[in-house]
Amino acid sequence: MLPEQTAPTIGDRLSEQRISWAWYSGGWNTAVLGHADPLFQFHHQPFANYANYADGTPGRADHLKDEGDFYTDVMGGKLPAVTFIKPLGPDNEHPGYATLLNGPQHAADLVSTIQNSQYWNDTAVIITYDEHGGRWDHVAPPTIDKWGPGLRVPTIIISPFAKKGFVDHTQYDTSSILKLIEERWSLPPLGTRDAATGDLLTAFDFSQS
Repeated sequence: MLPEQTAPTIGDRLSEQRISWAWYSGGWNTAVLGHADPLFQFHHQPFANYANYADGTPGRADHLKDEGDFYTDVMGGKLPAVTFIKPLGPDNEHPGYATLLNGPQHAADLVSTIQNSQYWNDTAVIITYDEHGGRWDHVAPPTIDKWGPGLRVPTIIISPFAKKGFVDHTQYDTSSILKLIEERWSLPPLGTRDAATGDLLTAFDFSQS
């Protein structure tokens, strides 16, 4: 258990500018009712550690949701402008408790839900991981600061604006996702890392429709 954190988050930055956003998590509803799935990962719910999204706050009610609500919001035309999705353990491809088939199929289902919705024409889906999957890199990671980065991880961009058949060799890190969000909505950076990192735009071609 952590003390309630008060540093600004990307959620705070978005809310300040009245940009809609939500964190959808597999198994969230049952977890908050005290009946968490054995593979619900409490430590994978970052916003829940912050005072603005603590139990009983409007922030939690407005922004922290169950993954099932994602499908409801898409179908109901209520999907927020910025959406984060964290699958339940069996669907996250982690060795030891998840299968390789379930994870990619789960991700494909989420993506196809967007592709078959009103949101597809102006959406960018970013799929990334927090580990390298046991495939050890052939080069050492660069040194940037005390936070790393660590080994390279896969990242896939799916969008009408993504360059087709393109492998981006630009050096990024996970905070590049934050940078892209910040630039899209003219938000100030959260720290020195996202202020200095690349913004993923090399992977896009906005001249195509």
